[in-house]
Amino acid sequence: MGIGVSLFLIAAGAILAFALNVHVGGVNMDVVGWILMAVGALGLVVTTFIWGGRRGRVVSDEPTTYRTIEERRGYGPPDAL
Repeated sequence: MGIGVSLFLIAAGAILAFALNVHVGGVNMDVVGWILMAVGALGLVVTTFIWGGRRGRVVSDEPTTYRTIEERRGYGPPDAL
């Protein structure tokens, strides 16, 4: 689940919980809205933790050599002296 889907679920849940006053036989739409908002928030947190650490910023010490921060910390090839 991505950030867009999570935000959509939160928005749809808020609409169902706060904006609509509909009665469907046997289904409480307020509860459905709160469940959708909870699932969207959980998906947003999980997506942030899973994908947040995967982006490495690209840094350059020389005009033609690009290395990620992880490589500068010793996880990549050793630097030439």
